[in-house]
Amino acid sequence: MNIKRNNTHTVFAATLLVCSFSLWAQTKTGTYQVDPVHSSVEFKVRHMVSKVSGRFTDFSGTVVGDPAKPASASVTFTIKAGSIDTKIPDRDKHLKSPDFFDVEKFPEITFKSTKIAAKGGDKYEVTGTFTMHGVTKEVLFPVAFGGVAKDPWGKERAGFSLQLTLNRKDYGISWNKLLDQGGTLVGDDVEISIDLEAVKQAEEKK
Repeated sequence: MNIKRNNTHTVFAATLLVCSFSLWAQTKTGTYQVDPVHSSVEFKVRHMVSKVSGRFTDFSGTVVGDPAKPASASVTFTIKAGSIDTKIPDRDKHLKSPDFFDVEKFPEITFKSTKIAAKGGDKYEVTGTFTMHGVTKEVLFPVAFGGVAKDPWGKERAGFSLQLTLNRKDYGISWNKLLDQGGTLVGDDVEISIDLEAVKQAEEKK
């Protein structure tokens, strides 16, 4: 009974893998620009006993290569730190100050891939250099491929999403206040959720 169940799971996983690479193969080599209107960069961080959410509204990104060969593709992504938005102007002003992102000194948060590895099904691991608040580290982002489709105007779109947690202190963002009953005002771990829809660009005519 267990053997049959395991075989079923294996066939299902293999089917997902084939479907995923079939979708990638349809796109062929090209350049895909992130469409900010249909994408989002959001975060959550603990505030005392709950969580506060926010987002960045100004960002751009590019995926270049043959999606059927993810290991040879490259990804760049840039966020304007000053576009942080928590829907509270005074809080946003504080987050832009030297206590947090110091956007005047460090206006951009950037990522540039160095390696992409397929992990089965629609899962990929994207390794690269991530820079925030003037600190650069090598990070590994788990990315899920959402597939490809043509919109009503004939443009090819590809979808990607990722969720991860970063410790803000690793990037020199350490401002906090101690609470009278113990603990701190703001958590160190920041939950990040990114959903991207990228549009294939028309090839330049030679």
